[in-house]
Amino acid sequence: MCRLVGVVASEITEFGLVLKEAPRSLARLSREHPDGWGVAAHGGPDSIPPPSARSPHDATWRVHKGTAPAGECDRFLELASRSAGTVLIAHVRQKTVGPTSIENTHPFVQSGWVFAHNGTLVDHASLRAETSPMRLAEVRGDTDSEVLFAFLLTRLDEAGLTRLGSCATARAEATRVIAVATEKLRARKAGAFNFLLSDGASCFVHRFGRSLFLLERTPHDLGRVRETRDTTTPIPAAPPSWTSRRHAVLVASERLTEEPWRELPEGTLLRIDRGPSPKLVWAGTPERAAS
Repeated sequence: MCRLVGVVASEITEFGLVLKEAPRSLARLSREHPDGWGVAAHGGPDSIPPPSARSPHDATWRVHKGTAPAGECDRFLELASRSAGTVLIAHVRQKTVGPTSIENTHPFVQSGWVFAHNGTLVDHASLRAETSPMRLAEVRGDTDSEVLFAFLLTRLDEAGLTRLGSCATARAEATRVIAVATEKLRARKAGAFNFLLSDGASCFVHRFGRSLFLLERTPHDLGRVRETRDTTTPIPAAPPSWTSRRHAVLVASERLTEEPWRELPEGTLLRIDRGPSPKLVWAGTPERAAS
């Protein structure tokens, strides 16, 4: 069991709310999931693409990890106070496969992609057999999660989709490739695998075997967002503002606030495209979200 959260926003957004200020923030959830934490942020002033970059999607991820419980780690709490960007993937771990170590801490990063997983896979041998030697050589830890990441990257490699750039056709094809791969894993009862997979321009969201919820915040939510903080703990003197232009989609293992989160149905695969305003692209059946 782990807990994960993802944010895709139309403009640079501070992530303190989901990381430490919300009633069910990752800092609070780390009491039950104490075996390490990781935060990956994309976008923002310190991730401007280098002059040689071919597109804005070349901006780099900023990834920080620790092995202490997030809510008891000064580095996590300090980072949560200043972390900002347009895309966030964050995770607190309750270990099932592999010991507590930085190598086993999510999210994992390869080839410009970031990946976080919640669940346990039971058929590691089959996953490894279907993963390329190149991707297996990149696995540094002991987790089933990192092998699943390598497996998914192998599928994208085979389709020539490791780098999607700004091509809408490539993103649609990547969605199809991931949908086929996840459907096969579900059909053979490979285990529980909720995950977030992002290249910084899109975030692929999958639910199977664990809870997963979605919240969409639009510019109309300006007043409500400031009411979602946990008033029992101190917050910064100038909490992050929700501007009149901001639109964001949040995904989390459980409802972090009292807002109207929607539970995603089992077997959901969803792609969230970031800009210029987050767009939800559903894969599979038209039956989308439970109330």
